[in-house]
Amino acid sequence: MRERTVMTVFGKVRIKRTGYSRPGKSSLFPLDAVLNLPEGIHSYGIRKALALEVSKSSFSEATDSIRRQTGVRMHKRQAEHLSRKAVRCFDEYYEQTCSLLPGEAEKLPLLILTTDGKGIVVRKEDLREETRKKAENARRKLNKRISKGEKKNRKRMATVASVYHMERFVRSPESVAGEFAPESESEKKGRPRPVAKRVWASLEKSREDVIREIFEEALRRDPSNSKKWVCLVDGDPHQLKSVNRQIEKFSVSAVVILDIIHVIEYLWKAARVFHDEASRTSEKWVSERLLGILRGRASLVAGGMRRSATLLKIRRSSRKPVDVCADYLLKNSPYLRYNEYLGEGLPIATGVIEGACRHLIRDRMDITGARWSLEGAEAVLKLRSLRSSGDFDDYWKFYELQEFDRNHYSKYSDPAILDELSSKEFVEGKST
Repeated sequence: MRERTVMTVFGKVRIKRTGYSRPGKSSLFPLDAVLNLPEGIHSYGIRKALALEVSKSSFSEATDSIRRQTGVRMHKRQAEHLSRKAVRCFDEYYEQTCSLLPGEAEKLPLLILTTDGKGIVVRKEDLREETRKKAENARRKLNKRISKGEKKNRKRMATVASVYHMERFVRSPESVAGEFAPESESEKKGRPRPVAKRVWASLEKSREDVIREIFEEALRRDPSNSKKWVCLVDGDPHQLKSVNRQIEKFSVSAVVILDIIHVIEYLWKAARVFHDEASRTSEKWVSERLLGILRGRASLVAGGMRRSATLLKIRRSSRKPVDVCADYLLKNSPYLRYNEYLGEGLPIATGVIEGACRHLIRDRMDITGARWSLEGAEAVLKLRSLRSSGDFDDYWKFYELQEFDRNHYSKYSDPAILDELSSKEFVEGKST
């Protein structure tokens, strides 16, 4: 008989159980398998509670919360270690469970794929090689704080992704251009909502790998490519190349749309060349050009703003935002056919992915002064992804089953004996 201590949500529990062994082999404890006890001293109940807390707050706050709830104390390093273990089945879970979509999602005609990037401050050794070299070569301007422009060399880019289903929503260019004004409650209620939305982010994987995962997720949901696939992008050249490569690689039909919000941002910067930033004339200038772009005339709008700057004899340095905006419109013109997209009821804005960036990263990872380890940040991103997608509880059941197989089932030459022991209410020793 050997005794084992387990820290549970009820406090410390001691379990006496019989072990079986032979020379040169590790002992097997059938009761450990029947109870599905994990490696280490912390029960799955404690680990689940910790994972939820870590997804919401810092490791220090999470351990304090666990101590208040259960009386169990743990160090910050233990919390980080358990968090990394908690997400080791993340990819496997989504590979095996994606077919369990709600019936509503299967009936919807649109499948939306979208991605974005967001920087996270990490330790120097966890920076990507190119960024690390810049950080090492950069000279600090101030001793006490990081000055403007220096922080970017301390960040590693996380790729944020989302896949979801939607109903079509036909609109006119005029109705979209008029959305500068606040929407009424009836207009908000009429908008279709994302269904079966999955969001996730990765700091470890490359952008190319995450974009590939987006297409793999979409194919698991729609293997025959029978739905209308919409890829919403922000115009980043590398992102566009990756998306188009995956479309070609998987031989799928998909329409690529440039997020209209990014277009509007460029228009506002160009407007400041001609008008005061907060003026009504500036707003009118943006609205008129936006309407032209929404009507499918992006090239004409680009040429028009350049001619205006030339006729007004604006200096080259001062007119730069106009030229940048015009170049952006011309370069991305294949993805700016908004008149067609709106007529088909396709979405033209990436609100879902912008919200995902805010929730997954900014609200948790942008803690003042925080410098993340790569593994710690990746674990937190995955935990927050599970919660945001509404999959945490289902994932945890899957995780415990995988841990049972790893820690117990796979170690028995005849695992059927565990089923027999479970059915006999096999309990030995006493707990406190």
